Amino acid sequence: MNLPESVTIYEVGPRDGLQNEKTAVPVAVKAEFLARLADAGLRVIETTSFVHPKWVPQLADAGELLAVMDRRDGVSYPVLVPNERGLDRALEAGVTDIAVFGSATETFARKNLNRSMAEQYTMFEPVVARALDAGLRVRGYLSMCFGDPWEGSVPIPQVVEAGRRLLDMGCYQLSLGDTIGVGTPGHVQDLVAAFGAPDPLAVHFHDTYGQALANTLAALQVGVTTVDSSAGGLGGCPYAESATGNLATEDLVWMLDGLGVAHGVSLDALVETSVWMAERLGRPSPSRVVTARSSK
Repeated sequence: MNLPESVTIYEVGPRDGLQNEKTAVPVAVKAEFLARLADAGLRVIETTSFVHPKWVPQLADAGELLAVMDRRDGVSYPVLVPNERGLDRALEAGVTDIAVFGSATETFARKNLNRSMAEQYTMFEPVVARALDAGLRVRGYLSMCFGDPWEGSVPIPQVVEAGRRLLDMGCYQLSLGDTIGVGTPGHVQDLVAAFGAPDPLAVHFHDTYGQALANTLAALQVGVTTVDSSAGGLGGCPYAESATGNLATEDLVWMLDGLGVAHGVSLDALVETSVWMAERLGRPSPSRVVTARSSK
Protein backbone atom coordinates (compact mmCIF):
# COMPACT_ATOMS: atom_id res chain seq x y z
CA MET A 1 0.00 0.00 0.00
CA ASN A 2 3.00 2.30 -0.44
CA LEU A 3 3.47 2.75 3.32
CA PRO A 4 6.50 4.10 5.22
CA GLU A 5 8.72 1.65 7.06
CA SER A 6 8.35 3.58 10.31
CA VAL A 7 6.25 6.35 11.82
CA THR A 8 6.99 8.87 14.54
CA ILE A 9 4.13 9.10 17.03
CA TYR A 10 3.89 12.64 18.39
CA GLU A 11 2.12 12.14 21.71
CA VAL A 12 -0.07 15.11 22.69
CA GLY A 13 -2.03 13.64 25.60
CA PRO A 14 -0.36 15.55 28.45
CA ARG A 15 -1.01 18.90 26.73
CA ASP A 16 -3.82 18.67 24.18
CA GLY A 17 -5.43 15.81 26.06
CA LEU A 18 -5.57 17.45 29.49
CA GLN A 19 -6.20 21.07 28.49
CA ASN A 20 -9.91 20.38 28.02
CA GLU A 21 -10.50 18.77 31.41
CA LYS A 22 -13.11 20.47 33.57
CA THR A 23 -10.84 20.31 36.62
CA ALA A 24 -7.08 20.61 36.93
CA VAL A 25 -5.06 17.41 37.17
CA PRO A 26 -2.47 17.46 40.00
CA VAL A 27 1.15 18.05 39.00
CA ALA A 28 2.22 14.74 40.52
CA VAL A 29 -0.28 12.88 38.33
CA LYS A 30 0.90 14.75 35.23
CA ALA A 31 4.53 13.97 36.01
CA GLU A 32 3.76 10.27 36.43
CA PHE A 33 1.74 10.31 33.21
CA LEU A 34 4.79 11.64 31.36
CA ALA A 35 7.02 8.99 32.93
CA ARG A 36 4.63 6.19 32.03
CA LEU A 37 4.35 7.38 28.44
CA ALA A 38 8.14 7.46 28.12
CA ASP A 39 8.35 3.97 29.63
CA ALA A 40 5.87 2.78 26.99
CA GLY A 41 8.37 3.80 24.31
CA LEU A 42 7.06 7.18 23.17
CA ARG A 43 9.93 9.45 22.19
CA VAL A 44 8.09 12.72 21.53
CA ILE A 45 5.72 13.78 24.31
CA GLU A 46 4.17 17.23 24.20
CA THR A 47 4.26 18.19 27.83
CA THR A 48 2.35 21.39 28.53
CA SER A 49 1.65 24.92 27.33
CA PHE A 50 2.70 28.40 28.40
CA VAL A 51 -0.64 29.90 27.44
CA HIS A 52 -1.95 32.48 29.93
CA PRO A 53 -3.65 30.66 32.85
CA LYS A 54 -6.80 32.75 32.30
CA TRP A 55 -7.37 31.03 28.95
CA VAL A 56 -6.25 27.48 29.80
CA PRO A 57 -6.29 27.15 33.60
CA GLN A 58 -5.76 23.40 33.41
CA LEU A 59 -2.16 24.06 32.31
CA ALA A 60 -1.40 26.92 34.70
CA ASP A 61 1.12 24.65 36.46
CA ALA A 62 3.43 24.42 33.41
CA GLY A 63 6.47 25.83 35.17
CA GLU A 64 5.99 23.64 38.22
CA LEU A 65 5.54 20.51 36.09
CA LEU A 66 8.69 21.15 34.08
CA ALA A 67 10.63 21.66 37.31
CA VAL A 68 9.64 18.32 38.85
CA MET A 69 9.21 15.96 35.89
CA ASP A 70 11.73 13.21 35.15
CA ARG A 71 13.24 13.91 31.73
CA ARG A 72 14.32 10.70 30.05
CA ASP A 73 17.31 10.44 27.74
CA GLY A 74 16.27 10.24 24.12
CA VAL A 75 12.83 11.71 24.73
CA SER A 76 11.76 15.12 23.43
CA TYR A 77 9.36 17.17 25.60
CA PRO A 78 8.03 20.03 23.44
CA VAL A 79 5.77 22.73 24.89
CA LEU A 80 3.31 25.07 23.24
CA VAL A 81 4.00 28.81 23.36
CA PRO A 82 1.64 31.52 22.08
CA ASN A 83 3.82 34.61 22.25
CA GLU A 84 7.13 36.07 23.42
CA ARG A 85 6.15 35.96 27.08
CA GLY A 86 5.43 32.26 26.70
CA LEU A 87 8.83 31.83 25.05
CA ASP A 88 10.52 33.64 27.94
CA ARG A 89 8.96 31.17 30.37
CA ALA A 90 9.93 28.22 28.19
CA LEU A 91 13.55 29.37 28.00
CA GLU A 92 13.64 29.89 31.77
CA ALA A 93 12.42 26.30 32.19
CA GLY A 94 15.17 24.88 29.98
CA VAL A 95 12.87 23.75 27.17
CA THR A 96 14.55 22.64 23.92
CA ASP A 97 11.51 22.17 21.67
CA ILE A 98 8.51 24.45 21.27
CA ALA A 99 5.46 24.74 19.05
CA VAL A 100 3.40 27.70 17.86
CA PHE A 101 -0.23 27.27 16.92
CA GLY A 102 -1.87 29.13 14.08
CA SER A 103 -5.23 29.03 12.37
CA ALA A 104 -6.16 28.47 8.74
CA THR A 105 -9.35 30.51 9.19
CA GLU A 106 -10.06 34.07 10.21
CA THR A 107 -12.80 33.27 12.73
CA PHE A 108 -10.81 30.70 14.66
CA ALA A 109 -7.74 32.93 14.71
CA ARG A 110 -9.81 35.58 16.45
CA LYS A 111 -11.47 33.15 18.87
CA ASN A 112 -8.35 31.16 19.73
CA LEU A 113 -5.64 33.83 19.54
CA ASN A 114 -7.59 37.09 19.70
CA ARG A 115 -5.80 38.02 16.47
CA SER A 116 -6.67 38.20 12.79
CA MET A 117 -4.96 35.71 10.48
CA ALA A 118 -2.52 38.42 9.41
CA GLU A 119 -1.86 39.47 12.99
CA GLN A 120 -1.11 35.92 14.12
CA TYR A 121 1.99 35.81 11.91
CA THR A 122 3.17 39.12 13.33
CA MET A 123 2.90 37.54 16.79
CA PHE A 124 4.71 34.35 15.76
CA GLU A 125 7.63 35.86 13.85
CA PRO A 126 9.66 37.14 16.82
CA VAL A 127 8.87 33.99 18.80
CA VAL A 128 10.19 31.72 16.07
CA ALA A 129 13.21 33.94 15.33
CA ARG A 130 14.25 34.16 18.98
CA ALA A 131 13.69 30.45 19.55
CA LEU A 132 15.84 29.51 16.56
CA ASP A 133 18.57 31.91 17.70
CA ALA A 134 18.52 30.17 21.08
CA GLY A 135 18.96 26.77 19.43
CA LEU A 136 15.41 25.54 19.95
CA ARG A 137 13.45 23.50 17.44
CA VAL A 138 10.11 25.01 16.48
CA ARG A 139 7.07 23.14 15.25
CA GLY A 140 4.03 24.79 13.69
CA TYR A 141 0.45 23.74 14.30
CA LEU A 142 -2.28 24.80 11.91
CA SER A 143 -5.87 24.43 13.10
CA MET A 144 -9.09 24.17 11.07
CA CYS A 145 -7.37 22.71 8.00
CA PHE A 146 -10.40 20.68 6.88
CA GLY A 147 -13.39 22.55 8.21
CA ASP A 148 -14.38 25.35 10.56
CA PRO A 149 -17.59 25.36 12.67
CA TRP A 150 -18.21 29.01 11.81
CA GLU A 151 -16.92 29.25 8.24
CA GLY A 152 -17.68 25.76 6.96
CA SER A 153 -15.34 24.06 4.49
CA VAL A 154 -11.87 25.58 4.22
CA PRO A 155 -10.38 25.94 0.72
CA ILE A 156 -7.18 23.95 0.24
CA PRO A 157 -5.22 26.91 -1.21
CA GLN A 158 -6.06 28.91 1.91
CA VAL A 159 -4.65 26.16 4.12
CA VAL A 160 -1.51 25.82 2.01
CA GLU A 161 -0.86 29.56 2.10
CA ALA A 162 -1.26 29.68 5.89
CA GLY A 163 0.92 26.61 6.40
CA ARG A 164 3.70 27.84 4.17
CA ARG A 165 3.85 31.08 6.16
CA LEU A 166 4.74 29.02 9.24
CA LEU A 167 7.25 26.86 7.39
CA ASP A 168 8.88 29.91 5.84
CA MET A 169 9.40 31.36 9.32
CA GLY A 170 11.60 28.39 10.18
CA CYS A 171 9.27 25.76 11.62
CA TYR A 172 10.85 22.37 10.99
CA GLN A 173 7.46 20.68 10.78
CA LEU A 174 3.84 21.65 10.15
CA SER A 175 1.05 19.69 11.82
CA LEU A 176 -2.17 19.84 9.81
CA GLY A 177 -5.06 19.83 12.28
CA ASP A 178 -8.54 18.48 11.63
CA THR A 179 -9.73 20.37 14.69
CA ILE A 180 -13.42 19.41 14.45
CA GLY A 181 -12.90 16.01 12.86
CA VAL A 182 -14.67 16.57 9.53
CA GLY A 183 -11.86 15.46 7.21
CA THR A 184 -12.10 12.44 4.92
CA PRO A 185 -9.33 10.36 3.30
CA GLY A 186 -9.63 11.93 -0.14
CA HIS A 187 -9.50 15.42 1.34
CA VAL A 188 -6.41 14.46 3.34
CA GLN A 189 -4.55 13.22 0.29
CA ASP A 190 -5.56 16.25 -1.77
CA LEU A 191 -4.30 18.61 0.95
CA VAL A 192 -0.96 16.83 1.36
CA ALA A 193 -0.50 16.81 -2.42
CA ALA A 194 -1.21 20.55 -2.57
CA PHE A 195 1.84 21.21 -0.34
CA GLY A 196 4.00 19.51 -2.96
CA ALA A 197 6.03 17.35 -0.55
CA PRO A 198 5.04 15.39 2.58
CA ASP A 199 8.44 15.73 4.30
CA PRO A 200 7.69 18.70 6.59
CA LEU A 201 4.10 17.62 7.31
CA ALA A 202 2.47 15.87 10.23
CA VAL A 203 -1.22 15.13 10.73
CA HIS A 204 -3.44 15.74 13.74
CA PHE A 205 -6.89 14.16 13.56
CA HIS A 206 -9.91 14.28 15.83
CA ASP A 207 -12.39 11.41 15.65
CA THR A 208 -15.69 13.31 15.63
CA TYR A 209 -17.01 11.42 12.59
CA GLY A 210 -15.02 8.24 13.16
CA GLN A 211 -12.56 9.05 10.37
CA ALA A 212 -9.33 9.57 12.32
CA LEU A 213 -7.76 6.18 11.55
CA ALA A 214 -8.92 6.20 7.92
CA ASN A 215 -7.51 9.69 7.52
CA THR A 216 -4.23 8.62 9.11
CA LEU A 217 -3.89 5.68 6.72
CA ALA A 218 -4.59 8.02 3.80
CA ALA A 219 -1.85 10.37 4.99
CA LEU A 220 0.66 7.53 5.38
CA GLN A 221 -0.08 6.36 1.84
CA VAL A 222 1.05 9.71 0.44
CA GLY A 223 4.26 9.93 2.45
CA VAL A 224 3.45 11.50 5.83
CA THR A 225 5.53 9.86 8.58
CA THR A 226 4.59 11.83 11.74
CA VAL A 227 1.20 11.36 13.35
CA ASP A 228 -0.14 13.24 16.37
CA SER A 229 -2.21 11.20 18.82
CA SER A 230 -3.33 11.25 22.42
CA ALA A 231 -3.04 8.37 24.89
CA GLY A 232 -6.50 7.09 25.71
CA GLY A 233 -8.10 9.40 23.14
CA LEU A 234 -8.04 12.33 25.56
CA GLY A 235 -8.63 15.83 24.35
CA GLY A 236 -10.70 18.26 22.36
CA CYS A 237 -10.49 21.99 21.84
CA PRO A 238 -11.67 24.53 24.43
CA TYR A 239 -12.49 27.04 21.68
CA ALA A 240 -14.41 24.71 19.36
CA GLU A 241 -17.20 22.83 21.11
CA SER A 242 -17.69 20.41 18.23
CA ALA A 243 -14.14 19.10 18.59
CA THR A 244 -14.18 15.71 20.27
CA GLY A 245 -11.26 13.59 21.39
CA ASN A 246 -8.01 13.15 19.53
CA LEU A 247 -7.03 10.03 17.68
CA ALA A 248 -6.19 7.56 20.46
CA THR A 249 -2.55 6.50 20.49
CA GLU A 250 -3.54 2.91 21.27
CA ASP A 251 -5.83 2.75 18.24
CA LEU A 252 -3.02 4.17 16.09
CA VAL A 253 -0.51 1.63 17.44
CA TRP A 254 -2.91 -1.25 16.81
CA MET A 255 -3.34 -0.17 13.18
CA LEU A 256 0.39 0.36 12.64
CA ASP A 257 1.12 -3.09 14.08
CA GLY A 258 -1.38 -4.60 11.66
CA LEU A 259 0.27 -2.79 8.76
CA GLY A 260 3.79 -3.81 9.78
CA VAL A 261 4.87 -0.19 10.25
CA ALA A 262 7.46 0.30 13.00
CA HIS A 263 6.79 2.83 15.81
CA GLY A 264 8.66 1.68 18.92
CA VAL A 265 5.74 1.76 21.37
CA SER A 266 4.60 -1.04 23.68
CA LEU A 267 0.83 -1.44 23.30
CA ASP A 268 0.46 -3.24 26.63
CA ALA A 269 2.30 -0.53 28.56
CA LEU A 270 0.34 2.17 26.75
CA VAL A 271 -3.03 0.57 27.52
CA GLU A 272 -2.02 0.19 31.16
CA THR A 273 -1.09 3.88 31.25
CA SER A 274 -4.38 5.02 29.74
CA VAL A 275 -6.39 2.85 32.13
CA TRP A 276 -4.41 4.37 35.00
CA MET A 277 -5.11 7.91 33.78
CA ALA A 278 -8.79 7.17 33.16
CA GLU A 279 -9.08 6.09 36.79
CA ARG A 280 -7.61 9.41 37.92
CA LEU A 281 -9.98 11.34 35.67
CA GLY A 282 -12.94 9.32 36.90
CA ARG A 283 -14.23 8.11 33.55
CA PRO A 284 -13.45 5.36 31.02
CA SER A 285 -11.15 5.94 28.07
CA PRO A 286 -12.89 6.46 24.71
CA SER A 287 -10.14 4.49 22.95
CA ARG A 288 -11.55 1.37 21.30
CA VAL A 289 -8.32 -0.56 21.89
CA VAL A 290 -8.14 0.44 25.56
CA THR A 291 -11.76 -0.62 26.03
CA ALA A 292 -11.19 -3.96 24.30
CA ARG A 293 -7.90 -4.78 26.00
CA SER A 294 -8.86 -3.64 29.51
CA SER A 295 -12.10 -5.63 29.46
CA LYS A 296 -10.25 -8.94 29.04
